[in-house]
Amino acid sequence: MASATPYKLFDVVLRQKQQLSPHLMRVTLSGPPVSEMATWAPDQRVKLFFPAQNGSPSRLAQSEGWYNRFRAMLADRRPAMRTYTIRHLRAEQGEVDIDFVLHGETGPASRWALHAQPGESMQILAPDSRFSAKEAGGYEWKPPQNLKQVLLVADSTALPAAMGILDELAALAEPPQTQAFFEVESTQDMLLVPDWPGLCVEWLIREQAGAAVAGTLMVEAVRQAVLPVDASSVGQAIELADVDIDKDILWEVADLAAEGFYGWVAGESAAVMSLRKHLIKERGIPRDSLNLMGYWRYNKPGS
Repeated sequence: MASATPYKLFDVVLRQKQQLSPHLMRVTLSGPPVSEMATWAPDQRVKLFFPAQNGSPSRLAQSEGWYNRFRAMLADRRPAMRTYTIRHLRAEQGEVDIDFVLHGETGPASRWALHAQPGESMQILAPDSRFSAKEAGGYEWKPPQNLKQVLLVADSTALPAAMGILDELAALAEPPQTQAFFEVESTQDMLLVPDWPGLCVEWLIREQAGAAVAGTLMVEAVRQAVLPVDASSVGQAIELADVDIDKDILWEVADLAAEGFYGWVAGESAAVMSLRKHLIKERGIPRDSLNLMGYWRYNKPGS
């Protein structure tokens, strides 16, 4: 039976946890409803609902209007909602993997990932495979058909999506020339990546560089990089709208009409803002070829 809405709430339980690195944990969630979950791209976003301040798990009703009821709940009883990326979906097995960045007890998501035990309940708002339209959105990785050159830039929060993108590119008959810059906390957080002749991955280690502010290393690395793109001076004349990243989310997506080069940049908002100016104004890379996404803001409460 077709669904009239693109997203729905899925009731799941924690099946297992896998420590991928000191600061990254893979959580496998399972349940019969997951057989109807869908994912449309390696950076597919979903919402996870964590226990409320009073410790009660999320039990939002599946019926229409759930979000208004969610917003109307008392603060200490309202589940904490955070955005994550589907890393792997095995719908036929009723399983979905979500990779968590661990940063201690500082937020409801990291705290839950550290302490949750198998069998604990959880809810996910994710695409419904029965949706009558072709797909439900919630992702930005939409490369052009004539894809020849790729730039990937990500900090730890965007690493799960970026790793999924590398997996997808590696599966192509002719993977494009790809430069990737990944900023992580320590050398132990470096993950195994696919390999093909045109791939160059540079891991940027904050611990080694003594970088206190997240995002500074990836900005500096891209500034020094020889990018695989034929840029022009057109970008210098482009007026970029100001974005107050302390109030608004920096989220600008590429134009599907772009061909050849494609960029996907995600992470701390101030870092993405700096790269936005550098890539467009100083490097002359066409604005329509870039996805620029502020996943989080340094020193602002989050996950």
